Amino acid sequence: MKATIRSVSSLTVISALVGLALFQVTINAPAQVAAEGKDAVELVGKSSQRQTERHMSCFLGLRTVVYRVADLEKAKAWYSEVLGKQPYFDQPFYVGFNVGGYELGLVPDAKAGTSRDSTGIAYWGVDDAKGAYERLLKMGAAAHEPIQDVGEGIIVGAVTDPFGNIFGVIYNPQFRVEK
Repeated sequence: MKATIRSVSSLTVISALVGLALFQVTINAPAQVAAEGKDAVELVGKSSQRQTERHMSCFLGLRTVVYRVADLEKAKAWYSEVLGKQPYFDQPFYVGFNVGGYELGLVPDAKAGTSRDSTGIAYWGVDDAKGAYERLLKMGAAAHEPIQDVGEGIIVGAVTDPFGNIFGVIYNPQFRVEK
């Protein structure tokens, strides 16, 4: 008998204890609700609502925009100049820049710039969209979407970087990053 007990793994014991605890909660919950009445039902309802809200707000916001590039070193140099800073993460498989609390990432891809899947455009916030757009063109980017006022003082434009990626700029006086 001792040999059998010794062969039971810790994982098996923990699993059994967790199962027993869940069984106890399941058995006791209806009795607790019945004994405590309406207040317990409201508490269970509020807990369920908080869980739903937590799942609905699981998105924390934009974190990273990744651009695929055929020449990682050239792209790193170009973006370092565009952004006025060096990457915070620099490895042969990925280069990452912190841009105002968001990440611009570069990933090496030999096929980058040869074909482009249909995707959205990431617009990077700037204080002067027209100035930023013109600067990008002078640095070797090509016009993709001309600078335009789309209303309410919001100004957008996009270029194609030297590596085939669409890079948007936006001045939006209406938008503030939530903290």
